[in-house]
Amino acid sequence: MAKRGKAGKSDRSTAGVVEVPAGTRPDGPVAGVYYVDTGDCELVADPDNSNGWLLKINGVMSSHIDLADPLFLDFEYMRWIAALVASKWPPETRPKLRALHLGGGACSMARHFHAAYPDARQVVVELDGKLAEYVRGWFDLPKAPMLRIRVGEARQVTESLTPQTRDLIIRDVFAGAFTPRALTTREFNDHADRVLAPGGLYVVNSGDAPDLKNAREDAATIADTFEHTMIIADPAMLKGRRYGNMVMAGSHEPFGDDPRLARTLLGGAVPAHIWDDAQVRAFAAGAKIRRDPAEAAPETPARTVS
Repeated sequence: MAKRGKAGKSDRSTAGVVEVPAGTRPDGPVAGVYYVDTGDCELVADPDNSNGWLLKINGVMSSHIDLADPLFLDFEYMRWIAALVASKWPPETRPKLRALHLGGGACSMARHFHAAYPDARQVVVELDGKLAEYVRGWFDLPKAPMLRIRVGEARQVTESLTPQTRDLIIRDVFAGAFTPRALTTREFNDHADRVLAPGGLYVVNSGDAPDLKNAREDAATIADTFEHTMIIADPAMLKGRRYGNMVMAGSHEPFGDDPRLARTLLGGAVPAHIWDDAQVRAFAAGAKIRRDPAEAAPETPARTVS
């Protein structure tokens, strides 16, 4: 459910199916439709950027890549995530981040972090093995161990990981307009929490309609797992005036009050506001905390701040 950071003609479809011989991968991007394990994807040349490519998966806009500038992020929610991460780990300090990306697409976020944090070690979990092969061929991504693409289902992979081995987990998985429920429950959040090192950061891209029911439940479940929370979104989304994305984050350390982050978010092409922990919990008050079906308990409203 990605939204671009500027207006453009990016939804224009490209005719033609590109045939890639079995056992090979593309040698650079070629516009067209490609068959992948979970359906099809379409690679579209960005009409607003001669170095840009857009990736649709089963008809839904997924990713943007600028071949000339890995730091450039076209989708506003990705810029918000990057700003939040930079606020916690300033790139100039060259932290050796250990990042886990749940949801791959074109690996835009991982590619950005490799440029911003050259010492980072990243794993991208992508369900579609054929798509992962294509993305490696199209976009010349950093090689392992700097960036590994692990083919698998995001929850199963997360459950298999050793405790306290990641500093940053980003959940950006969609099936259509919403994240699969199995990746939104309290039990899944507990697995993510277990994998995070002390002081780690859990970040999600939460897509929703104007009624904000999904966002409230996402926020309630994250707030039930982590002591400190945050939401970044544009005012229209926060007020329930449009479809779009909210960036939500959870941690066991306070986020603090970084004026540079607020200025960065307000200065973007789509200005965004920050909600602190108290505002997040007020927003989520009364919303259902999602549970796994097999372990479902009576519905519990989100905790509120007194």
